[in-house]
Amino acid sequence: MTKSSHRRRARVADDAKSPATIVQALRDQGMDPTGLTPIGVRPRLGEYIGELWNRRHFIWMDARHRVATQNSRNRLGSLWLLLRPLLDAAMYFIIFAVILKVDRGMENFPGFIIIGVLMFRSTMRAISQGPSQLHSGKAMIRAFVFPRAALPISAEIREALQMIFTIGIMLVMIIVVPHHEQPEWTWFLVPVVYVFQFVLNLGLSLTFARIGFIFPDTVQFMSFVARFLMYGSGVIFPIEKFVDRPALTAIIEANPIYHLILMYREILMDGSIPSAEHWMILGAWAAGLALFGFIFFWQGEETYGAEQR
Repeated sequence: MTKSSHRRRARVADDAKSPATIVQALRDQGMDPTGLTPIGVRPRLGEYIGELWNRRHFIWMDARHRVATQNSRNRLGSLWLLLRPLLDAAMYFIIFAVILKVDRGMENFPGFIIIGVLMFRSTMRAISQGPSQLHSGKAMIRAFVFPRAALPISAEIREALQMIFTIGIMLVMIIVVPHHEQPEWTWFLVPVVYVFQFVLNLGLSLTFARIGFIFPDTVQFMSFVARFLMYGSGVIFPIEKFVDRPALTAIIEANPIYHLILMYREILMDGSIPSAEHWMILGAWAAGLALFGFIFFWQGEETYGAEQR
């Protein structure tokens, strides 16, 4: 290749800024740009959704593979999928029921805390791990061209697969632990509520994934945010027995996680269908946050392939 040819191609690379300009510059040099697709350019929203759909099998297989192999180096292996939620519930029960005695005369505080702690785990991980999604997947981002939203979506599908074990442990525990709950037909609503939770978690994960990419330090304090939400959502103690300020009560009742945990408890402990108000508030938060998170994440798509700071 001659020096003039090198200079001509370098000029094309230096001067062309947009995909259309690149195509025209290649044609001006007598080259055929047919079949070339731009890299590092944000596609239109409809195209982006189509690309995600075309990679749905990859997303599903990635989630399943990570669930199957995440404990492969431990001697107990996948048994940790059962032991981890069991130990979490036992720890919080000992601290808050046995030591601190915050049950305030509740008839079934063990069931109350088991449901709250185990069903909050999924949302807590979406909040605390969301900001590191793009950083942990940077090797894949550098190696392959794919819509980056596949990473948080895969993470939430992986979390949903793990929650199958967690929900199973929770149901067994509230039956076995004293004040034994008896299965009722309303228990079939648990997967329905979890669909709302999954959508809510996805919105949180997408939102925090981009925030964590822009501000990497976000990762350092998200675990504190998750704990704050845990204490402010009635996960481990009954809010109504500790909070008597109307303004604070109104803030807590606007929190979708509060309604989420309350709905699980009404279904499993009371054997009743949650009121329409709970469904509407949780549904509005889940749909709104998922839509906002997806668009917010998509708007930064072209930046995710750059070297992370």
